[in-house]
Amino acid sequence: MKIYDWYNGPYPARVRIALAEKGMLSKTEFVPVNLLTGEHKKNEFLAINYSGTLPVLKLDDGTLIAECTAITQYLDALAPPFSLTGTTPADKGIIHMMTKRAEIEFLDAVSVYFHHATPGLGPEVELYQNPEWGNRMRDKAVRGMHYFDRVLQMQPYVAGDTFSMADIAVIGGMIFSTLVKLPLPSECAALREWYNRMQARQSVQQWKSMVDEERLQRKA
Repeated sequence: MKIYDWYNGPYPARVRIALAEKGMLSKTEFVPVNLLTGEHKKNEFLAINYSGTLPVLKLDDGTLIAECTAITQYLDALAPPFSLTGTTPADKGIIHMMTKRAEIEFLDAVSVYFHHATPGLGPEVELYQNPEWGNRMRDKAVRGMHYFDRVLQMQPYVAGDTFSMADIAVIGGMIFSTLVKLPLPSECAALREWYNRMQARQSVQQWKSMVDEERLQRKA
């Protein structure tokens, strides 16, 4: 199978971490789509994904699956243990709920801030910007950080007692926040402690190693 992505993108990071959790990184071919030059908005890529977003999974039979949650659900269903999406109906529902909240309240809000209230990917890609809306989404992202801090004061992981794709979604938000220099509020101690644990996790370390390796290759 192939993954169309960009090596250090925060959304692609979610799928790469999921692949690492499932032990599938070595079985996957990564096809670079340059976010910095707007390649994801060109007609050639829009034929692959109408939304013009990364990542996209292409199966051996040509089937295309976009959206991080959908890709992760597919990957987790390939083989047990179904650790990322849950095994019981309640687990599945809670993980899906918390993943959606991570996207709406945090990760996607950081993305809107980046694209509207900062230079983003540059004028050739950012054809329309609304700074007021972008700054509102920045504030929403900070509120999201506080929300997940409260959640993590009560439990070790975002959706309960075990690591799941909800944690990966919040990791994506933290990665994006770092890229846009949106600091974690000092009072969010539980979220900071959780993120330190997540950065030490093997799958996240594997993602970091991939990013570092590809960065060096692009500089060579």
